[in-house]
Amino acid sequence: MRRNFFHRNFSTKVLPVWTILLIDVLIIVFSFFLAYGLRYDFRSIFNEESSLAMTILWAIFTNLIFFRVFRTYFNVLRFSSFVDIMRIFVTLSVSYGILMVVNAVLNRTLHVQPVEHVRENSVLFIAYVINFAIMSGSRVVVKMCYDLISFDGRHSANVFIYGAKEAGVNIAKSLRVNLKNRYRLRGFIADEPELIDKVMMGVKVYPNDENIFDKMEERDVHTLIISPLKMNVLKRSDVIDKLLAHNIRLLTAPPLSNWDSGLLKPVQLKEIQIEDLLERETIQVDIRKIASHLEGKRVLITGAAGSIGSEIMRQVVPFNPYKLILVDQAETPLHDIRLELQDHWRAVNAETIVADISNVNRMRLIFEEFRPQYIFHAAAYKHVPMMEDNVSESIRVNVAGTCILADLAMEYHAEKFVMISTDKAVNPTNVMGCSKRLAEIYVQALAKKLQKTGESTVKFITTRFGNVLGSNGSVIPRFRDQIQRGGPVTVTHPEIIRYFMTIPEACRLVLEAGSMGNGGEIYIFDMGDPVKIVDLAKRMIRLSGRTDVKIEFTGLRHGEKLYEELLNAKELTRLTHHDKIMIANVLEYDYDEIKERIGRLIEISYTYNQKEIVRAMKEIVPEFISKNSCFEELDK
Repeated sequence: MRRNFFHRNFSTKVLPVWTILLIDVLIIVFSFFLAYGLRYDFRSIFNEESSLAMTILWAIFTNLIFFRVFRTYFNVLRFSSFVDIMRIFVTLSVSYGILMVVNAVLNRTLHVQPVEHVRENSVLFIAYVINFAIMSGSRVVVKMCYDLISFDGRHSANVFIYGAKEAGVNIAKSLRVNLKNRYRLRGFIADEPELIDKVMMGVKVYPNDENIFDKMEERDVHTLIISPLKMNVLKRSDVIDKLLAHNIRLLTAPPLSNWDSGLLKPVQLKEIQIEDLLERETIQVDIRKIASHLEGKRVLITGAAGSIGSEIMRQVVPFNPYKLILVDQAETPLHDIRLELQDHWRAVNAETIVADISNVNRMRLIFEEFRPQYIFHAAAYKHVPMMEDNVSESIRVNVAGTCILADLAMEYHAEKFVMISTDKAVNPTNVMGCSKRLAEIYVQALAKKLQKTGESTVKFITTRFGNVLGSNGSVIPRFRDQIQRGGPVTVTHPEIIRYFMTIPEACRLVLEAGSMGNGGEIYIFDMGDPVKIVDLAKRMIRLSGRTDVKIEFTGLRHGEKLYEELLNAKELTRLTHHDKIMIANVLEYDYDEIKERIGRLIEISYTYNQKEIVRAMKEIVPEFISKNSCFEELDK
């Protein structure tokens, strides 16, 4: 009851400035009485000859001026910091210094003593020391009392901070301000030998060695906050796995560059996600070259509400396009994009259009009205099992839609057409992968024909990459949902592996490839090392802190294969000036022939006879060999 009373009445209210000023004035009065009594004796204070009252009035008047100048009484006492103590020190030093100088000048030149018995300013100096000690000490005491009253140790978590330099220290300061986080700092972990065994902010700095887990156990620490500067160090070592094996909860903070100004503003901590642990180097792109291609242009993005399309939009906006034309047939996600534009880029000239790319009349009207100069084609059906069951829709959107857009880009004299493809188009084993390969074939054949005939200046470019982390419907969001529900986490096969890339870095490479392409190229990206899906699932389970979640193997889905191919063998690719981007050497097709064959395929797709459609696909793409599918019989 008593604790609740103090918490209710003292932990949230802020003293008005006049109250703080009144307290500081009373401290001045007390300081002079104490200084006078210590210098002489307390009985002389009340002598009729004493001018102490006049001295106090002069001191109050002088200090009030500088209290106002340096705003010493405007701070919230419970959030007092070293800066506030320094402000008090400067204020009192200036005001008492002026009093001492004036007293000495009057005493020597005019033989006037405004302060009785103060020929050597001793009383003023003693009062100055006492005044500073009490004013600064009162702030510290109030802060400590507030911390003690507000902090509920029963619900607190002991933490270590990995990183004892600027970022780590700032996180520690933030924890002390933001008591709602309920974190109690118990130590720092550092890699720098000069910091080991030192004491910072009242806690010890420990080395990052094999004994660190014992130290954490001794201090009942089960949470580690990792400085953003240390994340790259952990990615390149096995420390993360050791921490997870010891059931250590991992948190991190945004990079220093993203922090709001002011060290005392609470830093938003977040759980470390699997995306944060991808061991990938930061991809560098030629920003100036990309900007020169996009600045002042009319840019069309299809599939603009999807994971890739929306991220391309976010990365294109800073390049100051003349107009953005955002097309998608998903109404609600596109509405979310419109709201995002209103919230963050209100000045951007953007059109959000609900449209189906396979509707040629609708797309022609869009091209007629906006005449896009730069086209990013990200619209596609992408889920392998779904497209095995909906073959005609895969052809209608992924193939026919791409053909329509490519033809319109040529007809309306666009400058560049960048198509987003997939690693599943390499030696496809499913309908979705083959449909994207057919789209690649059409776009590349059209580009080669235009280069030979010179009929159009539009440059057609294809980019091909693997899975992106966190995209809509991808494995990581699914695993995360399954873990939150308590499992099981479903993995199709214990040996299945995939290449992964984050959405932002994939889109940066798309922009870079678009700026370097001359037309007809199929660019593939260096996806790094493949990741075993079962290992990914295990890491996500450990990151969640759950020990009761099991992994269940469900078998390969229709059209799914164990290993994705990127066609990145040296003999099958050509290098570019960017070490993460290569050009695939693939079989080229005659445009007139492929246009006729794909046209017949699109006609067959409207019969909705799935086997006949797939049979026609295999005739055009002979390397399309079905796996785990009812269409395997067509390969016999």
